[in-house]
Amino acid sequence: MWKSVAAPIHKAGVPFVAAAVVATFVLGWIWGPLAAVGAVVTLWVIYFFRDPERTIPTRDGLIVSPGDGMVQLIVDAVPPPELEMGDAPRPRISIFLNVFDVHVNRVPIGGTILRARYQPGRFHNAALDKASAENERMSIRVGLADGRDVGFVQIAGLVARRILCDLREGQNVRTGERYGLIRFGSRCDIYLPEGVSPLVVVGQRAIGGETVLADLQSSEAPRQGEVR
Repeated sequence: MWKSVAAPIHKAGVPFVAAAVVATFVLGWIWGPLAAVGAVVTLWVIYFFRDPERTIPTRDGLIVSPGDGMVQLIVDAVPPPELEMGDAPRPRISIFLNVFDVHVNRVPIGGTILRARYQPGRFHNAALDKASAENERMSIRVGLADGRDVGFVQIAGLVARRILCDLREGQNVRTGERYGLIRFGSRCDIYLPEGVSPLVVVGQRAIGGETVLADLQSSEAPRQGEVR
């Protein structure tokens, strides 16, 4: 737990941390007690942009979570049109990241980036189903060695107003490697190949890069879950 809290800061957070530190000194100069407020905000900014190391399952066929958060929805849905993955519904896993989750995104499965498309849109609450179709998003399609493909999408939320993505078409990627970040509060959608069942359930917490969402080599039926 300590390693997660005291993790290094993602490079995208450095300007925000610097601005918060400067604001703290200015507030303290204006009125001493205000420095305490600035210090709390600074600590939260550092916490938000933390980038902990993760232990990545590396066996072929495993699809891992692209981010930390709650499994919000598991439904069959048509992938975003910009990915050109066809009109047939696929199993979709939606993971909601709140403002206290690690927001660094990781590649769910290794392969070659076939499509990388930004789509402007609205900023509905990312927990709503319509966020997949209407919100601002960055959509990625990765081609696998066996000819199948997987889609994964960064979706901006009610508070999130900036999507960062370092992936480019034609790039080869490995499972679990860092590829971007969303600020502040967001959602990740993962579109599995047809016939592949999710290995997580709604309400389950997912850890980016570590939680196995699906196994391309498994014939296991969809799992059920209950709160105990």
